[in-house]
Amino acid sequence: MAASKIAVYSLSDLKNTTDDALPNYLTSLKFIQSHVLTDVRLMLGYGAVTIAAITFYFDYKLGWDTTKTYTLWAVIAYFVLDAALAYWIWAVEKGKVFTGELDGTLVSFASSVAKHVPTYNLSVRYLSSSKPRGDWETLDLAAPFTRWFDADGYFVAKPFQQWVASSIAVVVQDDPKNALHRIGGSDNIDNEAQRTLNHSGSSFSKQEALNSNVLVSMSTKSRKSKK
Repeated sequence: MAASKIAVYSLSDLKNTTDDALPNYLTSLKFIQSHVLTDVRLMLGYGAVTIAAITFYFDYKLGWDTTKTYTLWAVIAYFVLDAALAYWIWAVEKGKVFTGELDGTLVSFASSVAKHVPTYNLSVRYLSSSKPRGDWETLDLAAPFTRWFDADGYFVAKPFQQWVASSIAVVVQDDPKNALHRIGGSDNIDNEAQRTLNHSGSSFSKQEALNSNVLVSMSTKSRKSKK
C-alpha cells in the first residue's frame, strides 16, 4: 500500500503518523502488544454512548413523565462514565502508544510533542523479569520529525526503525540489523537517516539537512522509577 502524504507543518499529523508506525514496527519483531488500555477506553466510551442511546429510545417511546426518574439516573451514569474516560486517558494512558512485553520484559512507550516544537519525544519504561515488581527503568529520547519524514511529507520507515533500534537496548536485542551504533551515540544513525531520506524519492535541501542536524536532540537518560 502506498504511503500517505501528510502536511509537514502539522505537528498532530506528524505525531499521529509516527505513533501508528511504532506499534507496527514493534509487533513486526517479537513484541507482544497488550490491548488492556485500549479495551478499557472503548468500554468506558461505548458504555456512555449506550446509556445515552437507551435513554433517548425510552424517552421517545414512553414520554418524559414516565421516564424522568430513570433519565436522571441515566444522566448521572453517563457523566460518571465520561469522567472516568477522561481520567483514564489523562492519568492512566498518559500518551502511551504501546504496552506489551518481549521475552518476559514488560515495556511501555509513551510519546509527546511540545507546542510549536517539531520534535518527537519518546519515553520508554521497561521492567525485566529478573527485577522486583515496580522497579521500572525509564529511558527518555527525542528526535526531530525530519529524521524520518521527507520534505514532501512522506513517512520513511527505515530511519525511524533505525532510531528506535539504536536507542533502546530492549529493541536492539531483537533487531540488531537496524542498530547503527552503540546505545548512547548518534552520529552514525544521523548520517544513515539522511542517506535513506535522500534515496526515498524526495531529498532535503542543504538548509533542511542542516536544520535536521541542528534539531537533533537525543537524551538517553536512564533512571529507575517506582510505579
